[in-house]
Amino acid sequence: MKTIAQQIKWDFEANGSLKITAKNGFTIYFENSNGYWETREYDSDGYQISYEDSKGYWVKTKYDEKGIRIYFEDSDGRIEDDIPKLCENKIVEIDGIKYKLVKA
Repeated sequence: MKTIAQQIKWDFEANGSLKITAKNGFTIYFENSNGYWETREYDSDGYQISYEDSKGYWVKTKYDEKGIRIYFEDSDGRIEDDIPKLCENKIVEIDGIKYKLVKA
């Protein structure tokens, strides 16, 4: 599969590295003359939600409405899942005693 620079016949000697930015100014693609490339994706709030490079490394993330990272996963197998579960922080009452459910 050809890189973007190969597809558009980018002249690295004349133009330097290829950098593509979104309207918001964030870099969404970068490639250098060695064929190394990186691609990034951002959510509507400007948080980076994915990254991938030509070496095979990738990252996926999710953020809550306050901008706190609640999920992280990468190609090395690392996963951090802090996405609130439906039952967490709910109050239940058993025999007149109230209990708050928490993640075990």
